[in-house]
Amino acid sequence: MSFEETFASETAPTAASKFADPDITAAGERRAVVPLTALKTLWFNTGTLCNLACRDCYIESSPKNDRLAYISRDEVRAFLDEARGACPDLQEIGLTGGEPFMNPDILGIIEDGLAGGFRVLALTNAMKPMQRLQASLLDLHRRFPGQLSLRVSLDHYTAAKHEEIRGPRSWRPTLEGLLWLADNGFDLSVAARTLWNEPEADLRSGYGALFGRLGLALDPDDPARLVLFPEMDARADVPEITERCWGILGKNPASVMCATSRMVIKRKGAQRPTVASCTLLPYDQAFELGATLAEASRPVKLNHRFCAEFCVLGGASCAARGA
Repeated sequence: MSFEETFASETAPTAASKFADPDITAAGERRAVVPLTALKTLWFNTGTLCNLACRDCYIESSPKNDRLAYISRDEVRAFLDEARGACPDLQEIGLTGGEPFMNPDILGIIEDGLAGGFRVLALTNAMKPMQRLQASLLDLHRRFPGQLSLRVSLDHYTAAKHEEIRGPRSWRPTLEGLLWLADNGFDLSVAARTLWNEPEADLRSGYGALFGRLGLALDPDDPARLVLFPEMDARADVPEITERCWGILGKNPASVMCATSRMVIKRKGAQRPTVASCTLLPYDQAFELGATLAEASRPVKLNHRFCAEFCVLGGASCAARGA
């Protein structure tokens, strides 16, 4: 019997009644909680503005959405300074958006992360905002070899389905940026969508054929090189995660993304950034944990459908190497 069937056989709460109480599920069980075991990945949302308005973007990034403001280099540097003194296990700095390369401070932010000895992972659609900074990116790549990674969003291995999500005339510029990164030896990965319900083997085979045609030395069977993210639907009725789910699923809370990561955000109009539990929940103030990394080290209550869909049941993480 599946996880969903196990709980459907019990007194089933309505979808509307779920995720209301941070401590107790709608069925009256103690909600699962994930303690921070060690901060290994620190994400910064660089701002929600993007050059595209993709269909079903979980963060609703677009050329008009500025709900999360551009974070500044000085603001990022303050968190890096705190991390150096208080987070000895920190390995990776992640940069997401929006499109990170639209942030006017992005090159300085990347440089400070690299100079601090961290790996830096930047998520990008590899289009014009990134491509206009090619000379500067090459300089950073030369000065900090092997430290800078870029993950390019290529939603499907066909142009038609990619543009179904990203919009017309988005396929070719993305491939141009992807090939430029590969030709210049950047550490590279691709992020894909799974909303077409294709078997994973078929998806990886399709990307493998595309990589072969493009001459890209990316292994489609390596989950760190081709990252397949589970889909998230804010309207879906998903199970709540209880304390006993760990045993039912055979999972350890330490395997969930918020056990090893946090994300810094800056809301529009806010005087300073705050720290959220993860990359998936930038707008829900219930998942803001504090103004500093120390304050944000407290446990996370899995009181959101994305906690179940993406992390626990989906088994996904945004980190580069499963940190």
